[in-house]
Amino acid sequence: MFMPNAPTIAVIVANLTGMVSLLLFRTVSSGPSRRMRGRVTSLQKRFGASNWETNAPEKARNLRAGASSSSMPRLEEFIKRLLPRPALLHERLARTGKNITILKYVMFSLAIGIVSSLIRAMFFDFPPVIAIMFGIALGAGLPHMIVGFMIKRRINQFTARFAEAIDLIVRGLKSGLPVPESIRSVGDEFGGPVGDEFRKVADRIKLGESMDQALLEATKRINTAEFQFFVISLAVQRETGGNLAETLENLSDILRKRRQMKLKIKAMSSEAKASAYIIGSLPFIMFLLLRLVNGEYVMALFGDPRGLIMVGMGLTSMFIGIAVMMKMVRFEI
Repeated sequence: MFMPNAPTIAVIVANLTGMVSLLLFRTVSSGPSRRMRGRVTSLQKRFGASNWETNAPEKARNLRAGASSSSMPRLEEFIKRLLPRPALLHERLARTGKNITILKYVMFSLAIGIVSSLIRAMFFDFPPVIAIMFGIALGAGLPHMIVGFMIKRRINQFTARFAEAIDLIVRGLKSGLPVPESIRSVGDEFGGPVGDEFRKVADRIKLGESMDQALLEATKRINTAEFQFFVISLAVQRETGGNLAETLENLSDILRKRRQMKLKIKAMSSEAKASAYIIGSLPFIMFLLLRLVNGEYVMALFGDPRGLIMVGMGLTSMFIGIAVMMKMVRFEI
């Protein structure tokens, strides 16, 4: 039977400490961009919806509180007290469209870190420093990447059909339906993220919230410029008046042209992105191959302080190059 020794215990403790620290850092830095937060904040100040938590009806507040309920509320509250800004992490998990609580996310991260530490301690002769680095990276980085992938996939699905949803709202307005009923019709007719989000907005309006408050709450889950345009158009029209159907029809045309431009940029920058992926993955692939062929030859690099300095300098320069390449092919429309 395997008995953990002192280095193994040190690796596990260091992994846990590092993952908790990295989770705290990612919680602070995982919120929406400053520009998006500024748009939502300006709308809240302009239309008096900044304190909607205290002004919303009791049923709506209970609906929002029930969405984040956990089977172990005391443990989740304890974890939230450890996090400096748990609301940002909660909003990020809500953007996945799944029922992922903060407790589930943290426990999943810790489980990955502990299991990976035990596997490396039992089956691989890694130095403690390298084992700690891999444990922290895998335990805290992998769940963050999975959540980011889920958010990106859901946002892409929403954006792909959002223009069609606006067209349905326009047809409803032209036929004489009020705006809340047109929003409800989108929730009834569409599936996927578009239908889910518009149903949530319609349910909150039905429970007594104003449409501005319900839409501002939806911007926390759909943090895209396209949805921001839609919310701003409705808010401005409610204040100044005008032909809302014509405004939304023009918005639908702009969103389609915007999506076409994004696809064109993606096609033109695909070669540079592929080069960045290949160049970035080659050192790690070669390390794994040499580790399998001649492990002592590779591990000698990590047993010498000069080798660790060379590895650190190589990784730093490689990441800087990848960041520059990704920045060159990233355009904001």
